[in-house]
Amino acid sequence: MKNLTDEELMILVSNGDLDKMSVLFDRYHVRIFNFLLKMTRDRDVSQDITQEVFYKAIKYRTSYKKGKFSSWIYTIARNIFSDHYQRQKNKDQRLDDFQYKTESEEIDTIERVEDSEQLKRALGQLNNSDKELIIMNRYQGIKYQEIAEITGSTAGAVKTKVHRAIHKLKDYYLQNI
Repeated sequence: MKNLTDEELMILVSNGDLDKMSVLFDRYHVRIFNFLLKMTRDRDVSQDITQEVFYKAIKYRTSYKKGKFSSWIYTIARNIFSDHYQRQKNKDQRLDDFQYKTESEEIDTIERVEDSEQLKRALGQLNNSDKELIIMNRYQGIKYQEIAEITGSTAGAVKTKVHRAIHKLKDYYLQNI
């Protein structure tokens, strides 16, 4: 099973072989969780949404149309995050008002901690679509073409949007110095 592509595995899953989803889960759950953690900055919410992503992938497995699996699963993750964000917004809470919980790692110097915090603050000032693009491209290493498939755009448009988002991030970062 390890030598099958993601797409081949998902076709088997969509045809009823649900055991193959465990291989896809093993390949993608950490990436999806990290993407959501960067978006929500809340470990518990990210875990819940990650579980929901794979639940929906199984539930709606017949809607998989033999495209790139990673694009399909990230689209599900984006949609669930968007729904979550809208529910929170409807409760008159803003994402920025949440008390963020992140697991702190040991860092060599105070300077690195300050830079990291400053970058997080700057990232938090971006709108969700800009933040999402930077996280997918720079943190997750997803290529422009795949982001285009995920977002329903073109690779050129995504490249331009990422470039602009990075400039906004730089401006916010430099404002906090």
